[in-house]
Amino acid sequence: MRATRVELKLSALRHNLQMARRAAPHSRIMAAIKADGYGHGMVRVARALGAATDALAVASIGEAVALREAGIETPIALLEGFFHADELALIQQHRVTTVVHHHEQLAMLEQAPLNTPVQVWLKVDSGMHRLGFLPEHVQEAWARLGRIAGVKRLGFLTHLANADDRSDPATTRQLQAFAEATVGLEGLRSVANSAGVLGWPASHTEWARPGIMLYGVSPFVGRVGMQEGLEPVMTLRSELIAVNHLKRGFPVGYGGTWTCPEDMPVGVVAAGYGDGYPRHARTGTPVLVNGKRVPLIGRVSMDMLTVDLRSQPDARVGDPVVLWGDELPVEEVAECAGTIAYTLLCGITPRVARVEI
Repeated sequence: MRATRVELKLSALRHNLQMARRAAPHSRIMAAIKADGYGHGMVRVARALGAATDALAVASIGEAVALREAGIETPIALLEGFFHADELALIQQHRVTTVVHHHEQLAMLEQAPLNTPVQVWLKVDSGMHRLGFLPEHVQEAWARLGRIAGVKRLGFLTHLANADDRSDPATTRQLQAFAEATVGLEGLRSVANSAGVLGWPASHTEWARPGIMLYGVSPFVGRVGMQEGLEPVMTLRSELIAVNHLKRGFPVGYGGTWTCPEDMPVGVVAAGYGDGYPRHARTGTPVLVNGKRVPLIGRVSMDMLTVDLRSQPDARVGDPVVLWGDELPVEEVAECAGTIAYTLLCGITPRVARVEI
């Protein structure tokens, strides 16, 4: 069996949820588990969180139906709402709450035969300018929802665009815009994402929607999860499958982009972009071999990558390797690859075995 595997520490997931509750003690928690639980397995995450979370948030009705078919009874919300009118039947059948963010969705609700009540959040565009009603249209949209017999209005939500930077005043402007757009309107509020939960107390309303923090990743620029008291859920592990003793001047890997500066040992790890490791991780990206850091060298290939073992001359075939996770923050690897931790977690490919810890 191939050595590359993902270990998922479910106790860390529950710990991180409790961190969210401690940070926003007066908010109910809607845990974001879209995109297959940020690469951790959507159903697995839902089961692990269980009754510890008040609701689950997904992107589409397909994700919601998959959860219901797996026996998950926790309330579910569709963050992007429904895309087509025929999805409303599934929303009713599976008791799913939907976000409404556009006039076309309002029209579809007005024309649909709603045999059972549909619970709705109205999304406000407070400044991200992606989804949601502009502030000047919120009153009208809320009134239209109120006139639809089969709709139960829950409240208002918005999404924070710049909360990952605690010095950026854009978040304060968004909070003010949201408050002004919904002033005088009765309903629940949901604003805080992970960064809001941990860094913006003013965003703590009746409902919070943590996502990336649940998986042990910091939502803030330049920080890692452990600095927030979070624990990594995912560890990507492999092994050395070769240790080659190369001569000075020997090129390593595709294109020969890295050349041995001296006679040295080079380790070959059974992991590559075919597993979800970032191809563009630069030379020097840290990798743990036997629990100690060594630098990535040369280009990452589909099934393998190479590391400089000069600091570990006794390393042998079969020695354990950690690509990210325990003791090696995924945020740090993402930075070296010019991307963000979300893409690495979501990018693990199906061929990689998942093992629950």
